Amino acid sequence: MSFAPALDMSDQQRAALLMIAKSSVSEHRQVVRARLLLDAGKGVSNAELADRYQVTVLTVANWRRRFTERGVEDFGRVDSGRGPKASIPQDVVEQIAAAAGAKPDGKTHYSSYDAAKQFGVSPATVQRIWRGRGLKPHRVASFKVSNDPDFEAKLVDVVGLYMDPPDNAVVLSVDEKSQIQALDRTQPSLPIVKGRAATLTHDYKRNGTTTLFAALDILNGHVIGACQPRHRHQEYLKFLKLIDASVDPDLDIHIVADNYATHKHEDVTKWLARHPRFHIHYTPTSSSWLNLVERWFRDLTGQALRRGVFKSVPELIGAINAYIDANNKDPKPFIWTASADKIIVKVKHARTRLDQLHN
Repeated sequence: MSFAPALDMSDQQRAALLMIAKSSVSEHRQVVRARLLLDAGKGVSNAELADRYQVTVLTVANWRRRFTERGVEDFGRVDSGRGPKASIPQDVVEQIAAAAGAKPDGKTHYSSYDAAKQFGVSPATVQRIWRGRGLKPHRVASFKVSNDPDFEAKLVDVVGLYMDPPDNAVVLSVDEKSQIQALDRTQPSLPIVKGRAATLTHDYKRNGTTTLFAALDILNGHVIGACQPRHRHQEYLKFLKLIDASVDPDLDIHIVADNYATHKHEDVTKWLARHPRFHIHYTPTSSSWLNLVERWFRDLTGQALRRGVFKSVPELIGAINAYIDANNKDPKPFIWTASADKIIVKVKHARTRLDQLHN
C-alpha cells in the first residue's frame, strides 16, 4: 500500500479539497484529510503521507479508498460504528439531562457538581450534556402572564397606536421611574486600564431619592421628563400639565399608561374630563413590557445611573436631565414590530402550558 499510484481526481474535486485545506473554520481533521489527499493526488507515497501527517499507513489507505468511492460527498463523515464509543450509558445521560429541571434535597436546582456527585461522572461531563441540549439550570427568567379579563382588547388598542398612530395627534408612552437613589461610593473609583475594568466600591452611601416622570413620543423618540420628590397623583397631575404645555395645542394627545392607582385618581379623572384632547389608553395588568417608555428607562439606567456617583439629589437630577437633553438632541424611536395577533397566540400558548403544568 505504500506504493499506491497517484490518487485520481477531477479539477472540481481538487478545487473542493483546496477550499477545505485552506479553511480556517473547518474541523482540523477535515483540513488534514484534504491536505493529505491533495498530496496523494501528486503521487506522494502512502508511507510518506503517513509520516508527514502523523497517521498510520492504514488510515491513509482508508482515506484514499473513501475518496475514490465517494469523492467529496459527505467529506469527513465518520462511518457508522466507528469513532469513539460512548462511555456513559444512554439512560444515565437522560437522567443527567432530566436533573436540569429537578430539585435536589434542600436546594432549588442542581449544580453541575451536585449532578456529577449523584450520577458518578465529572462536572465537565454534566456541563457538556446540559450544554448540548441547551439546558441552563443555573439561570431563571422572570415572566408573568396577564390575567386581565380585557387583555386582548387593551393589547389591540395599544399595539394599534404603536403600529398605526392616528393623524393630527401625538402618541406618548408615559410612566414614572420611582425611588431613583442618589448613591455615592465610599471610596474613589478607578478608571479603566488595559487588562482591568473600571471599578466601583461594592458599598455606597444613600443621599436621597427622586422620581422621574417621563413621556416618550413613539414616533420620533423625543422625551418629556420631570423629576419630582414623590409619585402621588398630585405629581402626576403636574406632569400632565407639563405635557399639555409642551405639545402643540392643535394636536390630540394619546397617552399609553399602566394601571397604577395614581393614574386613575379621582382628581386626575376630573382634570382629564376638562381637557378632551387627552385620550388615555391603559395597558393590561402585569404587562409593563407593553409600555415603550420602560425600554427607554432601561437605557437610562444602564447608560447614566448604574455606574453614576451622586453626592446629592440635585446632582442626580442634573444627570437625569442631561441624559434627557442628550436624547432629545438626536432622538431615536423604538420601533414596535410584534402584531397583536402574534402576541395573543404566544400568551394563549403560555396560559395553556401553565394550566398543563399546574392543574
